[in-house]
Amino acid sequence: MKTYLAIAIAAAALALSGCTVGPDYRRPQVAVPTGFRTPQTTETALPESVAASLADLKWFEVFRDPPLQDLIKVALARNYDLRDAVARVDEARANLGITRSNQYPQVSASGDLQFTRLSRNGQFPLPASFVASQNRNWGEAALNLLSFQIDLWGQLRRATEGARANLLSADWNRKTVITTVVSQIAADYFQLLELDSELEISQSTLATRRASLQLTNDRQGHGIATLLDVRQAEQLVDSTAESIPELEQQIEQTEDQMSLLLGKNPGNIERARTFSVDYVPPEVPAGLPSALLERRPDIRAAEQAMIAANANIGVAKAAYFPQISLTGSIGGQSSSLATLFAGPAGAWSFVPQLTQPIFTAGRLKNNVRLAQAQREDAQIAYEKSIATAFQEVSDALIAHQRTRESRVEQQKLVTALEDRKRLAYARYQGGVDTQLNALDADRDLLSAELTLEQIRYGELVSVVQLYKALGGGWQ
Repeated sequence: MKTYLAIAIAAAALALSGCTVGPDYRRPQVAVPTGFRTPQTTETALPESVAASLADLKWFEVFRDPPLQDLIKVALARNYDLRDAVARVDEARANLGITRSNQYPQVSASGDLQFTRLSRNGQFPLPASFVASQNRNWGEAALNLLSFQIDLWGQLRRATEGARANLLSADWNRKTVITTVVSQIAADYFQLLELDSELEISQSTLATRRASLQLTNDRQGHGIATLLDVRQAEQLVDSTAESIPELEQQIEQTEDQMSLLLGKNPGNIERARTFSVDYVPPEVPAGLPSALLERRPDIRAAEQAMIAANANIGVAKAAYFPQISLTGSIGGQSSSLATLFAGPAGAWSFVPQLTQPIFTAGRLKNNVRLAQAQREDAQIAYEKSIATAFQEVSDALIAHQRTRESRVEQQKLVTALEDRKRLAYARYQGGVDTQLNALDADRDLLSAELTLEQIRYGELVSVVQLYKALGGGWQ
């Protein structure tokens, strides 16, 4: 009869457990612009915002260079930050399992045997005429069928809600790391190609200037050129030769940086031997601003952190109300192992317990205030992440447009300087003009060619930054 009563009490308590204190989560209203800010220009304008976006493409559809794709695959498998992010997801998943288990009854078994011997000279001495056995054996076995806190006010459910949000936040953070790793590998790879191109230009220029120096020495031997002409030609050779070790240093250090991203020791990086802006799609549609909130993993992670903080308010408020726990067990107690599970040895217990805070010196109230402040802090971080995302997209769009315009103009300048150098050396060799004009044309051309490669690199990186800013790369 008592067992049925206990079951009825537990069922009634479970029926009352539908109440959940604390605020339900609602996504804050955030002002979303109707379009991304782009440069106001009529030439080589970017495509207007449409439903399609560059971020909808997989990373291997954006970065189509095979060696780069191989490097990204290695980084996704071995990068230290990404492996750490995966471990944090596993940690959050295990924590969710632990938190959720508190909502269910816990069942365990226990047993013990006690062997004692009474002393004839103890506190209560046994008379010498006592012939009964001094040994005492005692056994106990129990099955703890019920160890359960009734979640009347939703405290455990709110805690589970928060743990689930933390798991999702950790997973979105993992995707943020993927986006960062992919974009960083691509940016460093393009920088390597740009440095390779600068090195090739410098080496080619050095060979040309050495040939020019030899020609100047020959002209001096025939009395056509002066010693000043020779020294000026030597200056150009030495300045170019000096820049080559610096470029090689930058290349080697960039390779070491990429090796760390790849999760391996410093070494050479396999790459293409040409440098071109055709490594990425020429058109970079940004898509709709409203889609950014759903696509960017850091924004999604910030929202899940806000959901977890919101759930913690319910956990803190539930501490104001009575907590009911049920404990029950069934087993046996006997001095003989053979009769441990016999009817007379049977034993059971059922212990309902009610706990109600009365005076906590403001601890409960301040716990609620703390949870509310943490929720407000999480919302501010969420709103800031959205504003930062729009800024990053805008900056990347502007950078892509302006660097593309600069590349077009710089290409025109390089073409003009190539013609100027050709004409200046022809005039100098024909004795019509001084060597100084030819050397000036040579210096200007080298500087313009190196600047052009840097602008090309900036154009490629602007696409990488835009792809990352739009939330691409983690699919």
